[in-house]
Amino acid sequence: MSYVIDPPAQPAVAVHGAAAKFPVRRIFCVGRNYADHVREMGNDPKSEPPIFFTKPADAVVANGAAIPYAANTANLHFEVELVLALGKGGADIPADKALDGVWGYAVGVDLTRRDRQAEAKKGGAPWDAAKAFDNSAPIGEIVPVASGSHLGEGRIWLAVNGETKQDADLADMIWSAPEIIAHLSRSWTLQPGDLIFTGTPAGVGPVKPGDKVECGVAGLPTLRFMIV
Repeated sequence: MSYVIDPPAQPAVAVHGAAAKFPVRRIFCVGRNYADHVREMGNDPKSEPPIFFTKPADAVVANGAAIPYAANTANLHFEVELVLALGKGGADIPADKALDGVWGYAVGVDLTRRDRQAEAKKGGAPWDAAKAFDNSAPIGEIVPVASGSHLGEGRIWLAVNGETKQDADLADMIWSAPEIIAHLSRSWTLQPGDLIFTGTPAGVGPVKPGDKVECGVAGLPTLRFMIV
């Protein structure tokens, strides 16, 4: 097939212990999925079902990158998250079958323009400017499920310049990974290559140029990046 312009490069994420990379099709994100974080944002954790937003596939940034401070914000925030990498898709997936489609896991950060998000919430507008911008999805190496068991508990944490800012357990998620996949598949037909960011615990906060961010989930390779 020929194209009128050169086709864009395929976004991809490194795989732990392998030369081949994981191709990214779409990025879904879950909002308000840890009770403490929901409360710190001024909401009731049991008041509503999970909410979803998306990022473009080319928002992914590799481990160890120097990430430019985002344009159009004066309040750039970090949010560490467990990321699901799907190897199988489907629609209306039952929760008890949902983990069958998970190819692997990684640590990710949902970088957020918090000022733009506040404006969107106040005006009832979409969150695209707050969430779906360039370089907004740093992600570590994906660990295939075959290399270990599915993750439902374990420490999740983030530190800025060596100071711990977020520290919680995956077991604190309001909606589990299988429940997230089941909910998502009611609105979208999920596909191989989709990534799902599963929400962040309490402790989110700002970063500025020069800050070094380090974060992790128990059993997964640590993610590191710098804001420049």
